[in-house]
Amino acid sequence: MTASVTGRSAPPKQDVLGVRISATSYDEVAQTCAAWIDETRAQSGTALQPARFICVTSVHGVMEARKDPSIRSILNQADIATPDGMPLVWALRSFGLREQQRVYGPNLMLTLCEQAARRGHRVFLYGGRPETLDVLQANLLKRFPELILAGAYSPPFRELTEGEEQDVRRMIREANPDFIFVGISTPKQERWMSAHKHVFPGVVMVGVGAAFDFHAGRVRQAPAWMQRNGLEWLFRLTSEPGRLWRRYVLVTPWFLPFWAMQKVSMAMRNAACGRSEGNAQGL
Repeated sequence: MTASVTGRSAPPKQDVLGVRISATSYDEVAQTCAAWIDETRAQSGTALQPARFICVTSVHGVMEARKDPSIRSILNQADIATPDGMPLVWALRSFGLREQQRVYGPNLMLTLCEQAARRGHRVFLYGGRPETLDVLQANLLKRFPELILAGAYSPPFRELTEGEEQDVRRMIREANPDFIFVGISTPKQERWMSAHKHVFPGVVMVGVGAAFDFHAGRVRQAPAWMQRNGLEWLFRLTSEPGRLWRRYVLVTPWFLPFWAMQKVSMAMRNAACGRSEGNAQGL
């Protein structure tokens, strides 16, 4: 079913283990964001819509959502939830979306930054370490000289105090961004975007995970062939075993049997519907 938003419909979604993943592409996400921003700018001086937010959803995110209904609710409320990992792409294809491709957070960030540079959209960066943000901004401006970086903030690795939260909100409002790219890992970034959708009306927030570290050169990305073949997890596990071993050894492997069970369940429902239709025609 297509989610309806003012001025433009969001891409349709397909349920994958209880999480509705958008059947979309880089171009469609970019065009949708541009339409949302144009709509916001046309509404200058009037009450704006709550911020839209986009989740780039990995197998890890889906499995966390299975354990935690609050995360599942946030992902399902997202205006767009892109298939960020190849196993999700394969799942969508197995459910009938044969042409589905990966919409990977770091690449989506570059796509949106390229469009922002052309269209004069203002970008705010939230997340990463201070030194990472400095290099990231320099790299983005080198790649997109016309890009308007309205501001950046590196939050501490703890909960912000009420005073700090108010200061950050004021900083972002004064920066007047069209986009806020959020890079503070899953599920923290999804919770942050959901909690701030009414705080920054008219803005498009995009949770891009490790994209800040990748584009700042702090963390290496997996080779393209590993990404295409669903082996990025192995590359990241060997690169950061201490941080990621629980995710890739204890959590994400459960995706495969749950996906298989959903596929069997769908096949059984389809067969039952076929029998019911046949019986009805026989009557």
